[in-house]
Amino acid sequence: MRRIIILIVILIAAAAAWWGAGRLTQPVVTLVPIERGPAVRAVYATGNVEPLRWAKVTPLVQGRIEQIYALEHAEVMPGELLARLDEAEIRATVKELEARRDYLQHEVERTRALLAKGHGTEKAYELASSEYQQVLASIAAANARRDHYVLRAPIAGVVLRRDGEIGETVGPDSVMYWIGQPTPLRIEAEVDEEDIADVANGQSALIKADAFPGKALSGTVAEITPKGDPVNKSYRVRVSLPADTPLMIGMTTELNIVVERRDDTTLVPETSVKDGALWIVEDRRAKPVTVTVGIRGNGKAEVTAASGALPDRVIAAPPPELQAGDRVRIGPTDGATGGAQ
Repeated sequence: MRRIIILIVILIAAAAAWWGAGRLTQPVVTLVPIERGPAVRAVYATGNVEPLRWAKVTPLVQGRIEQIYALEHAEVMPGELLARLDEAEIRATVKELEARRDYLQHEVERTRALLAKGHGTEKAYELASSEYQQVLASIAAANARRDHYVLRAPIAGVVLRRDGEIGETVGPDSVMYWIGQPTPLRIEAEVDEEDIADVANGQSALIKADAFPGKALSGTVAEITPKGDPVNKSYRVRVSLPADTPLMIGMTTELNIVVERRDDTTLVPETSVKDGALWIVEDRRAKPVTVTVGIRGNGKAEVTAASGALPDRVIAAPPPELQAGDRVRIGPTDGATGGAQ
């Protein structure tokens, strides 16, 4: 009798071990709900906010800032004085040329008088006249270069930004002023050449900016540059912004340009589609349901047709080794707090 009891205990323990081992080999899957909502396919891009009409002002020569006339927020008109660089060097050049001009003018008059009296030569007079004309041209060119030491507003607008202080040395690679109109604004974005064929004027763009986390911002594609950048393999796209946009000039943004949209569709996570099927759980066993997928985007996939009825939940990410009919364990789902079943 005792042997029989021991044998029964051993058999029960073996059965429990076999059952436990079987459960441990069963894959754990997570179920997620099927949703209803808009299916959106979008093209991603990044860009910066800028005025619709604006201009950068840089010095044409290198020099030290001597005077600043226009500050930020100031309204300026075309040709209005913005800043002046130190002209000491060019003034010295002009003064030297003017001294030579006076000397050569005297030489022209002297050689002309000698020639009239028969004591000079035509060649001497022509040489003096030629040198005199050359110095006059040099003075005109030097005076023209003096304008390079003055910065003027190229367009009417507002001083959006000013860089550089009195005494600082700047040059042609230094942008001292940004002049433009504060509104309207647009985003200048770069779109990958692989995606540009899907982008067209009039498409809406969903905008994300770090300065406004969680805030829904939008714009409209207004312009696509015909020629792309062969180095960066991208095309410039300009997105117009509404008048009430909170975005500010110079902000960096991320855009999703909506190229296709369908409302009120069946949506599942993209990861839930494996080998052209959604995987569901019936009686703790995995079962594939063949589906037709439409728009994909933002981690979601649109289900346009299915070979059978779909439950409320599907397997979020079917394991690669999962086969039809495999027993599975259901792990915690969204909102669940318990352990695996």
